[in-house]
Amino acid sequence: MTQSAGVSIGYLAERTGLAVSAIRYYESQGLVEPWRNAGGQRRFLRADIRRLSFVMIAQQFGFSLPEIRNLLSQLPGGRTPTAEDWAALSVTFRDHLDQRIDTLKRMRDNLDGCIGCGCLSLSKCALYNPDDDAKRYGAGPRYLMGDRPDPRKEV
Repeated sequence: MTQSAGVSIGYLAERTGLAVSAIRYYESQGLVEPWRNAGGQRRFLRADIRRLSFVMIAQQFGFSLPEIRNLLSQLPGGRTPTAEDWAALSVTFRDHLDQRIDTLKRMRDNLDGCIGCGCLSLSKCALYNPDDDAKRYGAGPRYLMGDRPDPRKEV
């Protein structure tokens, strides 16, 4: 398909199930890059159907728009990505998903002890963080995210 032909934003909305306003928002976030025809209308590659479908799926998996934009930056701009292009992106996407699955499993397994706990045994609590020792690992519930307390310190 030549770039001058393209598809309209309405067609893209119909094919993806997204609202036109959502497509415009994704455009503002750099996830799709339409051009304007002589009449000033946005035109998209047909391949943007797949690109936006990927955005929707990645969001359902918990990826942020900056993460999705970073993933999509691996695809070529201005042309329809090939099967090889998508395969290369899927390796990175799979690695990210595997990491998220591992984190979710760890959280699930560690939270089992928290249900109904009432924190009666803080020394065994994965959230227990005396003297804010976990800050050295970064922000967030570090011990639930897989970091371990210093074994040399008494808890």
